[in-house]
Amino acid sequence: MQSFDINCRLCPRLANFLDDVKDKEPTYFARPVPAFGVTQPKLLIVGLAPGMHGANRTGRPFTGDYAGVLLYETLNKFGFASAPVSTSVDDGLNLIACRITNAVKCLPPDNKPNPEEINTCNRYLAAEISGLPEGCLILALGNVAHMAVLKAYGLKGAAYKFGHAVRHTLPNGRVLYDSYHCSRYNTQTKRLTESMFHEVFTSIKSEL
Repeated sequence: MQSFDINCRLCPRLANFLDDVKDKEPTYFARPVPAFGVTQPKLLIVGLAPGMHGANRTGRPFTGDYAGVLLYETLNKFGFASAPVSTSVDDGLNLIACRITNAVKCLPPDNKPNPEEINTCNRYLAAEISGLPEGCLILALGNVAHMAVLKAYGLKGAAYKFGHAVRHTLPNGRVLYDSYHCSRYNTQTKRLTESMFHEVFTSIKSEL
């Protein structure tokens, strides 16, 4: 396992893509995005990867783009965030007993990391997960995040099928919850509604 490296260039396609983005958008963060939140959380949220004009721009997961709208509103509603809106790294928002990270730390072209990139970046997620306190719950946003969490534990996906609002107890006793990703596509098509997302957090909150 390897701790997060903001200068990581292990995935040439992603590293070169970020170089190109930085040339076009000099004010963008355009680097591997670190996790955000408390160091000893009760809830770890795992997303897919930074968005072009969200975390890739601001340098903080789910900050400044549409995918973060429902997430931060929900975190605030359930007592995990100090404010319902996240726009920039200096907006004063703090997470409470919560930490947010991504399965892939770099912005991928077309928001689609390839399997090799997901596997390469898993060393960082595995290191994050290994440092979690006992009793910390994990919430995977989408199947890629779900599979990345399982890989970090050396587990196969066949025994732990992804499904919205599904709760898994892993062999080490760690609890993993699944939710559809709070992306613009999922929310606008109603694949994920606000009430569906809130139901997942109701279960998490009651378990904590």
